[in-house]
Amino acid sequence: MSTDLVPGPDHTSRVTWFLRGAAQAVSVPGLILWTAHVGFAGLAQEAGLSVVQAMFMVAAIWALPGMVVMLGAMMSGAGLVAIAFAVALSSIRLTPMVVALVPEIKGPRTRPLTLYLLAHFVAVTSWVVAMQTVRDVPRDMRTSYYAGLGGILVVSNMVVVGLVYSVLDSLPPLVSAALFLLTPMYFLTSLWGSAREEASHAAMLLGLVIGPVMHRLAPGFDLLAAGVIGGTLAYALHRFRRRPA
Repeated sequence: MSTDLVPGPDHTSRVTWFLRGAAQAVSVPGLILWTAHVGFAGLAQEAGLSVVQAMFMVAAIWALPGMVVMLGAMMSGAGLVAIAFAVALSSIRLTPMVVALVPEIKGPRTRPLTLYLLAHFVAVTSWVVAMQTVRDVPRDMRTSYYAGLGGILVVSNMVVVGLVYSVLDSLPPLVSAALFLLTPMYFLTSLWGSAREEASHAAMLLGLVIGPVMHRLAPGFDLLAAGVIGGTLAYALHRFRRRPA
């Protein structure tokens, strides 16, 4: 009998690590992200999107802040070019995460196309979980592991949005808003825990202080200004502390 269709050890290992990555998606961070997508589903319905359109947004844009930016721009009556530009600007913040993660999951035989596809799954939740766990995964199996983690996060949140649409009319708006606020809370605590240098902690603290001030001074550019100012000050503090005595 031919053994061409019998999976070899490498195939079996890849399936195993894919399932282990998928299991990481079913965790406390994943649960918090599911609850946040409950709030997103309410916002999407308010913006006039159908359930198919909302689920497609999850798959195509994936990062929750980018989806919220798109909905906000749509509800404000912005044009297509302006909406695309706003979502692109929101997604730029993920570039450093991709740059940090790709060397960690790239194996000696990993094809560039595989990395391009896996980069789509990069968002705060998947990135934080991967950076905390991927170093315990064999180098050759890391792409399979991250495919399971990122892929299941995307698919499960598409399912959450679809299910919420079917019961959203009976869900109090205050509950949806409260669940949506879990997302920034989780982002802050998870990024704080995964930060490896004091400069990162300083940047987050400065952002929390400068953000409300800039919201009063420059409402349209408050996040950008708080990030630039807070990050610059944190970097300057980091360089000053490392200066030779």
